[in-house]
Amino acid sequence: MKANRQKNQLRLIAGTWRGRKLPFAPVHGLRPTPDRVRETLFNWLSPVIRGSHCLDLFAGSGALGFEAASRGAASVTLVDNHAEVVRCLWQQIDLLGAPQVRVVQADSSLYLSGQSRSMDIVFLDPPYRENLLPGCIEQLESGGWLAEEAWVYIEAGQDAELELPGNWEMFRSTSAGQVTSYLIRRHAAV
Repeated sequence: MKANRQKNQLRLIAGTWRGRKLPFAPVHGLRPTPDRVRETLFNWLSPVIRGSHCLDLFAGSGALGFEAASRGAASVTLVDNHAEVVRCLWQQIDLLGAPQVRVVQADSSLYLSGQSRSMDIVFLDPPYRENLLPGCIEQLESGGWLAEEAWVYIEAGQDAELELPGNWEMFRSTSAGQVTSYLIRRHAAV
């Protein structure tokens, strides 16, 4: 049992909760962003993370959202549609004492169809085989979810083809195993 518990833990890398280990729901297919990838991502975001408003769609383990909060994000919204995942995310908030983090149980498409709030940073790490990225990208861009100069982080399988709006610029990318990570800069539409 102890080995299973350690398997379902993630470690926050830096910030207020540096080194804290958080349990995450033992749900099939849940794959937290690895430490090395998170460290690279947040090094890229370090100039803009403090005071930012973040949206973590497909939050899963909460690794990206809690790392953002630990590093000084003003607010983080975690969205996931799985009840067990959402319960675990609420437990993590209680464990950390993280009032700047909130959890919403919802399907990502339905959530993005609702009342928008301008976000500085959005994390998109959907299940790879469900082809959810195109719809999410379109809803984020057209639905008022992104600040004029927002950042969008995407994790996708290496065979994924990203079609980005004309005002989205590829800033950085990296690959680890079968996953490619992209950091995209969104500019105000002209």
